[in-house]
Amino acid sequence: MAALRLCGPMTRLGLVVAVAGFLADQLHKWWMIDIYLIGEKGRVAVLPFLDLVATLNPGVSYGLLPQGSVAGQYLLAGFAAVASIGFLLWLAQVTSRLAAISIGLIVAGALANATDRLHLGGVADFFSLHAFGYYWYVFNLADVWIVAGVAGLLYESLWANRKSAAV
Repeated sequence: MAALRLCGPMTRLGLVVAVAGFLADQLHKWWMIDIYLIGEKGRVAVLPFLDLVATLNPGVSYGLLPQGSVAGQYLLAGFAAVASIGFLLWLAQVTSRLAAISIGLIVAGALANATDRLHLGGVADFFSLHAFGYYWYVFNLADVWIVAGVAGLLYESLWANRKSAAV
């Protein structure tokens, strides 16, 4: 049985991305809530398809599995922490820059949203995309990091490896 590696060639890169992404998200949320005072402004139109709003999501994506209790928020934050540990163990095994950056983004987003749950009682979201009267979900930078990280891992697993196999 192979020994579990806790640090690999791309660990530092992934951790730098995770820390930078976490800090960027938390600084943005602090600025939006405490400096810009988005909660007092209501809906602020930025572009014809993008508004700034203040929402607190007690659930997961799209408001699913709402957790109105403190215990529920701790449960969701704990799940994010456990998932992040799993991703960090994976990070120690990867050898590509894209995988390391992608995992770092996912960890940053998960831990940033978990921090919101512990401090705010839900996830602070601000960006509202809409078109033709239809409003999609409201999201934050941490959500962007998670989506970008998943997209990077999908690209790597579906296309990047095929290119190297063909060569």
